Amino acid sequence: MPTTPKLIRGYEVVIGLENHVQLSTQSKIFSGSSTAFGAEPNTQASPVDLALPGTLPVLNRAAVERAIRFGLAVGAKVAPLSIFARKNYFYPDLPKGYQISQFEIPVVQGGAVEFFVGDVKHKVNLTRAHLEEDAGKSLHEDYQGQSGIDLNRAGTPLLEIVSEPDMRSAQEAAEYAKTLHALVMWLGICDGNMQEGSFRCDVNVSVRKPGEPFGTRREIKNLNSFRFLVDAVNYEVNWQIDEIEDGRKISQATVLYNPDTGETRAMRSKEDSADYRYFPDPDLPPLVIAPEWVERVKGEMPELPSVMAARFESADGLPAYDATMMTQSLATARYYEAAKAAGATPKLVANWVMGEISKRLNASGAEIDAAPVGPALLAKLIARISDGTISNNAAKQVFEALWSGESTDVDAVIEAKGLKQVSDTGAIEAILDEVLAANQKSVDEYRAGKDKAFNALVGQAMKATKGKANPALVNELLKKKLG
Repeated sequence: MPTTPKLIRGYEVVIGLENHVQLSTQSKIFSGSSTAFGAEPNTQASPVDLALPGTLPVLNRAAVERAIRFGLAVGAKVAPLSIFARKNYFYPDLPKGYQISQFEIPVVQGGAVEFFVGDVKHKVNLTRAHLEEDAGKSLHEDYQGQSGIDLNRAGTPLLEIVSEPDMRSAQEAAEYAKTLHALVMWLGICDGNMQEGSFRCDVNVSVRKPGEPFGTRREIKNLNSFRFLVDAVNYEVNWQIDEIEDGRKISQATVLYNPDTGETRAMRSKEDSADYRYFPDPDLPPLVIAPEWVERVKGEMPELPSVMAARFESADGLPAYDATMMTQSLATARYYEAAKAAGATPKLVANWVMGEISKRLNASGAEIDAAPVGPALLAKLIARISDGTISNNAAKQVFEALWSGESTDVDAVIEAKGLKQVSDTGAIEAILDEVLAANQKSVDEYRAGKDKAFNALVGQAMKATKGKANPALVNELLKKKLG
């Protein structure tokens, strides 16, 4: 982790994240109501979700197993005993008047998440991850001067993941959130749909002069886009610095980000834990997790991204950064392994995935498993580079044709576009003789020790062959002739 964070206007930025991860169970955390998204308002809220008199919550075992899975993945302690508590506050979409959560003893304790910012590796420590129920949803757009309340979401299981304040820039925070987002989907504990609220980010931001105690934090609530996260943090940081520079104190608050204006604005003063009057929920016994349960869950888990990346480093010879990029999602890892299994060189697969493929996927917003150029097709293209049939530049033209749907046959594109590389030694030597005869000045300069003259001669040779000559062969033969 970098020891000297980049300062903004002379201030150090301090960031911690709280992520609400909606767990992929079919029913709610304390009732049998469906968690399916998109139902008609208030059709999936049972008497238990509303805490009507005479009802009792019953803990969903599948939600606990997903929490265990996460704890194991981040190297945390899975608590053998944890406690559910009531977090008391009033809000129209909280019919109980309290939220069932965990306070003093959470189910997951500690752990860490590692990720790259550029090619620099970072590590963020986790404080905890605890199980809780979601609230309902207030709807404002469709009601003139009023609000509607949809309680379908009330009682949906959440895992709230709380980091330490270890991040020092908006970009770090975004890369941490992306890594966490990829991990929970990899583990199968969350569908990761940010537009539907399955993965939400609350970002705590403060600033301080280097070496001073932490400043007063403000919490930006419910960010559902990594780009918004970066923009919101950058705006908030500069706002806080402006306030301090103008002699005003920062007050602890919950703020909202408006993507239309690019600004944050205070929603309410920020509560401390004492304001919620936590106490153990009298209707729920302590959650006891036996070691055998943890071991069973561990045995059912997929290979973790960090373990897979280490395997790609040791078995395939990938650099650490490349290996991490190949495991940024399960779909990416599967694509890489499929292309490799089809005979492609691992490093070349990684280069294409991180380069041309990522560029096009980012532009279209598509996922890699929907890429028009599948792993087998990419492997065929790489094979034609490796065997000298086409150059790297020609390969990009072939790739473009494959991606646009012009063809699904690598060899057919090479033939149709006349991209086949000239690797005939005799033919290239004849061309080189003509180039040397026509460029005596460059020959003399090279023999006088000017290396740039060699590149000029290579350029002339490639021009004479309309870029079709094998560059490596041109270099090799030219050096022999000049030697």
